[in-house]
Amino acid sequence: MSEPIAFIGGGNMASALIAGLIKQGTPAQQISVVDPNETARDTLQSSFGVRTLAQADASLSPAALVIWAVKPQVFKEATSAAAFTRQALHLSVAAGVRSDSIARWLGTDRIVRAMPNTPALVGQGITGLFARAGATAADKDRVSQLLASTGASIWFDAEDKLDVVTALSGSGPAYVFYFMEAMTMAGTEMGLEREQAQQLAIATFAGASALAQASPDAPQVLRQRVTSKGGTTFAAISSMEDNDVRALFIDAMYAARERAKELGDEFGAT
Repeated sequence: MSEPIAFIGGGNMASALIAGLIKQGTPAQQISVVDPNETARDTLQSSFGVRTLAQADASLSPAALVIWAVKPQVFKEATSAAAFTRQALHLSVAAGVRSDSIARWLGTDRIVRAMPNTPALVGQGITGLFARAGATAADKDRVSQLLASTGASIWFDAEDKLDVVTALSGSGPAYVFYFMEAMTMAGTEMGLEREQAQQLAIATFAGASALAQASPDAPQVLRQRVTSKGGTTFAAISSMEDNDVRALFIDAMYAARERAKELGDEFGAT
């Protein structure tokens, strides 16, 4: 794909998407990135050979796709770039900022919102997607093709479901890392070297995830198969149940969803 593409924001998610685009065959010279941070611009130039700008200008006008990879709190300010890109398809990967606000700021309804997660950096991510009425079927196909290099994607028919996606998969990698930390700490306390415990914890999550992905059975069934009554796994699961770990974990996800809603309220004002 050789159509001009512009990124507003040049952080980790932008880097993951740029790497994927180049892998798909998009020439680096067709990609422009706007980021006020000089270090970020230098890194993108040296890593990918893309064109970088400190601020948006008329050179972005040919862009067929604009990807908004900015922090929610600076999104509205960054939309000054819309003066040069109104004809483009706009894809937002900013957490929480609702498409109503984005459409108002950009002056277009041709918008797709995406909620990716950090495993996209290694091609193992999953992204929740919502398209406004102004985005065509071809636009949705274009977004799906772009994101294929970062992992899987799921389209949703209601935008508020992206708040749930944020709580589940958007924030989800941090939950996994949190449990990895706890497993590593416990292994170390029980006598393993830290490096050994960490290797075991990471490999366990990777292996269990691969098994769940390959199996037709639900995670509940897979868990039951390794939880023999009276065994070691049973003792661990029973301890978690006695301490309401499941309920506390579900509460934590509700808290994440509520914060996603708050971000939309906080940074989506006129």
